[in-house]
Amino acid sequence: MSPYYILSKYTFITSIDELEHGFIAYVSIPYDVENRISALEDELIKNGYYLEVSEEESNNFILKITKIPKPQKQNYLLHLILFILTIISTLIAGAIQAGANPFSGDIIKGIPFSISIMSILLFHEMGHFILSKKYKVDATLPYFIPFPNPLIGTMGAVIKIRSAIPNRKALLHIGAAGPWFGLIVTIAVLVVGLKLSKVVDASAAKEGIMLGESILFKTISYLVLGNTEDKTIILHPIAFAGWLGLFVTNLNLIPIGQLDGGHIAYALFGKNQKYISFLFLIVLLFFGIFYWSGWFIWAILALILGINHPKPLNDYTKLNPKDKLYATLSIFLFILTFTPTPLKI
Repeated sequence: MSPYYILSKYTFITSIDELEHGFIAYVSIPYDVENRISALEDELIKNGYYLEVSEEESNNFILKITKIPKPQKQNYLLHLILFILTIISTLIAGAIQAGANPFSGDIIKGIPFSISIMSILLFHEMGHFILSKKYKVDATLPYFIPFPNPLIGTMGAVIKIRSAIPNRKALLHIGAAGPWFGLIVTIAVLVVGLKLSKVVDASAAKEGIMLGESILFKTISYLVLGNTEDKTIILHPIAFAGWLGLFVTNLNLIPIGQLDGGHIAYALFGKNQKYISFLFLIVLLFFGIFYWSGWFIWAILALILGINHPKPLNDYTKLNPKDKLYATLSIFLFILTFTPTPLKI
């Protein structure tokens, strides 16, 4: 459908300046402005066009409409190599957790952990990828990050956004999809893993790494194992993968910069997101001093990557009530998965 026709459905066109890959339109929208711009943008995106909005004066707008560029080529071989290397590194970590020699045939004992953590990471990143495709945003397939660590075997996975985010709604849905998609698998993994875990008297437990418990972990643990007060849960490797899934969900939902939580915060609060980022940077430093030194690392990373969030192409249209509820639930998920002291040795 012609972008000129779509534009004429929602606005009164004053004049148009042609561009190489689109045009600039000077229009007036006398009533129901935000809903009309939102509907206009949705229809333009479906037909392959981005919309940028600037307000000249009351009800008069300058709209830049450009053709969405074709997606760039993917380096499938690199994605495959990193995926295989991460499978190997998580197999080794899983075998060590199971008390086996990872450099022998016993490496197969690492399969339960490897499948569990890889599934959680895959669903998280594919959530971002699928919603990116929905909003015509060019994104890569996941890059898995192998890490020769005997505890987890990976530093997670990322996708790279290679084009503009069209609006706040797209920013919210792309940002929040990862944590929510990953959470579905995480809960399933955690339930199975807890059923395979051992519950012993606290006095009988051997010394080792103590894991913190978020509200959501405690709730799922109670539903699966019952009251474990004054007990110690010796987590099966699958349950440990589920615990990691909740922890990764929480880290991604920190509302700083371009983390998933930063996307959600900007979608909800716009330019005020920078104040939220600064506040949570202080919060990370506070918890780093009084609870877990690992929060210092995240504070430093936040400073390196930047605590501010770039605005989407169309920063004019705000979220509708349904999207605001989705954003609020995502913030609530951050609270439910937060652990002040994730690790204690």
